[in-house]
Amino acid sequence: MQIPRSRIGPAAVIGALLLIPLSLSPLTAPAAADDSGEVTVTATEQSRWSGGFQTEVTITNGTGAPLKDWAIEFGLPDGAKVHEMWNASLERDGGGYSATPPRWGAAVPAGKSYTFGYTGTLAKGGPASTPVYCTVNGAPCAGSGSGEEYRQVGYFTQWGVADRGYTVKDLADTGNAGRLTHLNYAFANTGENGECFVSDEDGKGDAASDYGRAYSASESVDGRADKADQPLRGTFNQLRKLKRANPGMKVSIAIGGWEWSDYLSNAALPENRERSVKSCIDLYLRGNLPEMNGAGGPGSAAGVFDGIDLDWEWPGTEGEPGNVIRPEDKENYTAWVQEFRRQLDALEEEKGRDYGLTAFVPASEAAIDAGYEVDALVEEFDFLNVQGYDLAGAWNPATGHQSNLVKPDHPDAPERSLETVVQAYLDRGAEPEDLVLGMPFYGRGWTGVEPGANGDGLYGAAKGAAPGVHEPGFNDYKVLKERVGKDGFTVHRDDRAGTAWLYNGTEFWNFDDPKAIGLKAAWAREKGLAGAMSWSLDGDDADGSLYGAIDRELNGR
Repeated sequence: MQIPRSRIGPAAVIGALLLIPLSLSPLTAPAAADDSGEVTVTATEQSRWSGGFQTEVTITNGTGAPLKDWAIEFGLPDGAKVHEMWNASLERDGGGYSATPPRWGAAVPAGKSYTFGYTGTLAKGGPASTPVYCTVNGAPCAGSGSGEEYRQVGYFTQWGVADRGYTVKDLADTGNAGRLTHLNYAFANTGENGECFVSDEDGKGDAASDYGRAYSASESVDGRADKADQPLRGTFNQLRKLKRANPGMKVSIAIGGWEWSDYLSNAALPENRERSVKSCIDLYLRGNLPEMNGAGGPGSAAGVFDGIDLDWEWPGTEGEPGNVIRPEDKENYTAWVQEFRRQLDALEEEKGRDYGLTAFVPASEAAIDAGYEVDALVEEFDFLNVQGYDLAGAWNPATGHQSNLVKPDHPDAPERSLETVVQAYLDRGAEPEDLVLGMPFYGRGWTGVEPGANGDGLYGAAKGAAPGVHEPGFNDYKVLKERVGKDGFTVHRDDRAGTAWLYNGTEFWNFDDPKAIGLKAAWAREKGLAGAMSWSLDGDDADGSLYGAIDRELNGR
């Protein structure tokens, strides 16, 4: 059995509250640390007086490499404020704080610890001074412990903010933020030269939404409005705030997608790939955003993203018309991925923390064989998000299931299913723990549908795509759930196939409700897969019903 890449998650929260005054440790504390493989941070109140307190913070490097750079972000309860910090540099960021090495540097050797401290003020009545959140280099200060048994991944769309009114705060309000282990922000674009770039040009990017737009207090994750002079605003700043409240969640930038895979073949060329990878890491992991819309600048987005998710649709296969395609895409994709891993490893050595590398991969066996050396790729990726949907749609002349687990017991059912898709990756060198099963938070619809063999519209001849809120033949789950029992729509199910559909004699919508999603999650668990992924989070309802079903099935919560 293949052993997955280790997850050295430098990490989070907070130590005991002590009221006995103690002297602070010296600048460098050579005391031996544990060998947990993680970086952890503890904050301990050393003393308190009327209106104030003193806290000691200890960074413990349990990894096997020096921690050459570190950034600790934390927040205090209402009424408590940091006044002065020593042995570290202090920055105030909205309602929170960031501690980084002092100007003379403070590398933490492997197996050792480092201590700094601060004094603070307390409002009358003396609230607790223990931080309400804490991250070190974007990971929980208390360490990951045993971590999540399953990966729970979700895609957040850039365009969902403007087109659907779905902001990062909605992730918190639905409860889904607390369920996710990985959040992928879709998408980053690459130019003809293969380099990652940001833009406000229509069809090429939305930098204003990414990091320029000023959020009001009512829209903001933490209830605090953006300031006009902040170097980072927009969705990126909201993601930073969401991570503070959910320190176990990793956020990756997803590169490509259906519309922005045009030049990924160029990015993977031997003469371009090193520069391509460097540009993406510089923009998103180092956070060096160009100044635009009065925001950005060197390091402005540092700490927002914890990794890269590659979404090339598809190497060696056309995907969206107009994409650049080459016969050598398959081999070049592997080399491009290896270059990402090489540069990420170097960044890990520099920063003393882990950076993830994942990918979204297709449900088509033809696309797999045209573009993916699966056995080589699983050695580089943390895991693969396998497309578990779009097996059928209004492009077909008859209705069908877009996300069936197994072949339905129906004479007109095609052979393809999520079972055959997963098996295709296993046959080509993946292990079950390499694969995360994708699940749709939307449905596919047809109109003019004949009743079919069983009178329920399944596999019935259709005249075309049913009207959708955002596009023909497509509706979010939150839209479809409101149609149940209305306008003649009746719910039909195939629990063995883990799917459901609506039919009213004319329109047919195949979709997944919480029961169907739960059946898929149970199947993924039984098959030994690494977890579940959703496309996309803005399709869930206000109660987070779909991701709640995943979480209950995989983690019993």
